[in-house]
Amino acid sequence: MKEKWLLKVRNKERIKELSEKLKISELLAKLLVNREIDGLEQARRFIYGDYNDFYDEYLMKDMDKGIYIIKNAILEGKKIVIYGDYDCDGVSSTTILYKALKRCGANFKYHIPNRESEGYGMNSDRIRSLKNEGTEVILTCDNGIAAFEQVNVAKELGMQVVITDHHDIPFIEDEEGNKEYKLPQADAVINPKRKDCNYPFDKLCGAGIAFKFSKCLYSELNIPLEESYELLEFCAIATVCDVVDLIDENRIIVRKGLQILNDSNTPGIKALKKQIGLENKKISSYHLGFVIGPCINATGRLETADLSVELLITEDESRAEELAKMLFELNQRRQELTIESLESIVEYIERNNMQNDRVLLVYNKDVHESIAGIVAGKIKEKYNTPCIVMTSGHEMPKGSARSIEEYNIFEELSKCKHLLGKFGGHPMAAGLSVKEENIPKLRRLLLENCTLTEEDLTQKIKIDAQMPLNNLSEGLIKEIEKLEPFGKGNPSPLFAEKSVKVTRLWLMGKEKSILKLRCKLKNSYMCIDAISFDKFNDFREQFICKYGEERFLEVVDTSYCDFDLDLIFSPSINEFNGERKIQIIIKNLRI
Repeated sequence: MKEKWLLKVRNKERIKELSEKLKISELLAKLLVNREIDGLEQARRFIYGDYNDFYDEYLMKDMDKGIYIIKNAILEGKKIVIYGDYDCDGVSSTTILYKALKRCGANFKYHIPNRESEGYGMNSDRIRSLKNEGTEVILTCDNGIAAFEQVNVAKELGMQVVITDHHDIPFIEDEEGNKEYKLPQADAVINPKRKDCNYPFDKLCGAGIAFKFSKCLYSELNIPLEESYELLEFCAIATVCDVVDLIDENRIIVRKGLQILNDSNTPGIKALKKQIGLENKKISSYHLGFVIGPCINATGRLETADLSVELLITEDESRAEELAKMLFELNQRRQELTIESLESIVEYIERNNMQNDRVLLVYNKDVHESIAGIVAGKIKEKYNTPCIVMTSGHEMPKGSARSIEEYNIFEELSKCKHLLGKFGGHPMAAGLSVKEENIPKLRRLLLENCTLTEEDLTQKIKIDAQMPLNNLSEGLIKEIEKLEPFGKGNPSPLFAEKSVKVTRLWLMGKEKSILKLRCKLKNSYMCIDAISFDKFNDFREQFICKYGEERFLEVVDTSYCDFDLDLIFSPSINEFNGERKIQIIIKNLRI
């Protein structure tokens, strides 16, 4: 994959102003400006944002209508159904609304669709079943914005429907490229992406909107506002796992949610932390995205997401421990399936010379439909190319798409709507179903329509600053930590240095794929260790290309070496046997 290393250059005067007015270091101010957080109030909210910095929920279009319907349903004892989704955001949204409605004394139940038999979102047959069970009001979370037929069915059956969603608004595009946006005929459609919505922030996930809805409901029913903040531990998990930008309100949600998670009294959270080895350890956004979130997601992928909801709402500690063990084991199985499917699809792409396609679409019936999105994401990362992985579905092949910043996959699929069954999503991710005979047509049309250039497909590594290794200190690392939590929209800062002298080399880990280098500090006898968890193959190829295989084998055998590297890295603290040492984590390297 081609790479371009880019050093960010920003307005020095603006950096100095932020540093002085917010009383932060110039390095921190530079990192903020690099993330386009350069307004004084915007930067203040980013560094010091608190509960008081949440926007007024009633600025969301239809929030007042939705709250009025649900409040009256509670007071009149009407049967409400929370209609959720089977991914981490859907599970967390359902949990938030479950806890809120329970606190408000509602007559309610929840429903999570079965991934294989019902598919994503509302299902017309399920709505009819819910009506037969006495349901009078449907409250969706993390779905519903594209449920035109299903909402009509519910309305014809005399039910009220309140949609809370965050997905992109469906549209019809004419021959001249003009878009007409469409909304379902629900009683209330709460989604900050609505074109007629004046809410200042449209990047909340489904759980973020469920939290906002619950906050309003508590206010209307005179429940102390502080109690709504307890829901943020679930909201934080979803916000990280749904990969929305960790800026503005999302940043406050995750920061505050992490504080609650680290001292959580929720039996399910405590049991899960214990099961995955995080008991008494500090939970970070990394743990939400790569440890806790995947366990919650695994049930909807391989079993039923009801297990994850039950884990988060149960008050029974022994049941929580039982469920946590199930989630952990399901996630291990999911990891095994992912590796098998990824290897199979990469082999198929290489064998069919598809690696240079500007959009990759692969159909493999053997891929479990629940992991198609994970595999598509990994293929996208490997080739830096939009990727769609299709597999067999209940009625027709189903797939998941993952994209790069330069390619709006939702809009591109919208141009192929006549070939699709159901589809929906975001610029960076989408889900779709396609008749088998239409898959080759879809692939051909996506390639024909694709305007991505060689430059677009070159991976850009954006460096925050050049940083001599001699300048690294615990104080500097603590300063960087003020930007946490890191994630989409607020990536972990990247620094770079040229011509770093390497004197020792070790291969570590069971597969000998972890690369450890000893780097000499300039004009000094001192050294610092550098670790790479995923760049060994790249390093090996570069080293052999420059110095030959014989020299490579000699270095690996003796561990002694003498060569220069350009490095992109993140600084960190390595604690081992009570000793703290600064080390760097290699993100990219160049011999």
